[in-house]
Amino acid sequence: MADEKFHYPITDPHQRIGDGPLLLFDEAHNNPVTLRGAYAPFSDLLQADGYRLRSAKEKISYDQLKEVKIYISINALYNPENWKLPTYSAFTDQEIETLSQWVFDGGSLFLVTDHMPCAGSVQTLGAAFGIHIVNGFALPKNGRPEIFSKDRETLLSNEIITGSGKEIDSIMCWGGTGFIVPATAHIISLLNEEYDIYLPNDANQIKRPIPEDIPRLSGKGFANGAYMQFGKGRIVVFGDGAPFSAQLHGIKSEKRGMNHPAAKQNAQFLLNIVHWLDQ
Repeated sequence: MADEKFHYPITDPHQRIGDGPLLLFDEAHNNPVTLRGAYAPFSDLLQADGYRLRSAKEKISYDQLKEVKIYISINALYNPENWKLPTYSAFTDQEIETLSQWVFDGGSLFLVTDHMPCAGSVQTLGAAFGIHIVNGFALPKNGRPEIFSKDRETLLSNEIITGSGKEIDSIMCWGGTGFIVPATAHIISLLNEEYDIYLPNDANQIKRPIPEDIPRLSGKGFANGAYMQFGKGRIVVFGDGAPFSAQLHGIKSEKRGMNHPAAKQNAQFLLNIVHWLDQ
């Protein structure tokens, strides 16, 4: 559930309140998060920064995108009831063609996915932009909290990390997946040899200790955050949905996302991403 007490102060909104660009939030592809549900703090933060947000309940079309500046899709799923292989695309071929052309013509896409089967559900969409998403689970071998930082050389300096004059030194993540981006992309955050990407047949197989017979890839060389220009448009892709939420997770209501004590810069990281996509 969303942490209703989470608040990140914005003293100088990026846009005029209530009059900023329109961000369309995907709720048409079995997304487990909604603007009024788990991603309410996400919505509150961006509205406080001046943006307008609207839920998209229908499949992607040109008419739907006419007034939109940024299309946001978080954890789209083909079938939320089936967490076994094979995983099919959550987006139709027509939707992918429409969205990719819209971005090429100047739109912006914020694509956030997560571990299997979310990752597999957006593989075809990612491939349309030259992004190859692994339908697996990217997990640190030591099982410790996932902090991506400049000190660890897993958070790279770039115009998003230094954007808006508010530089990011570290972000926190909670599992997810990895992907390979084209040479024209810029990596934000990077997996390394401390990670394995597990490739189970069934997502329910992933529990510690992770069975030795599950195939895996080394995390080295895979990104879990990146951005790129595509034609006249812009794309940010991220391999974990939790960092941009603010949840009270499980029976102990453990903080997960922007509200976590070790994730103090996650909210500003989100703002930096949206500001870059808004250019």
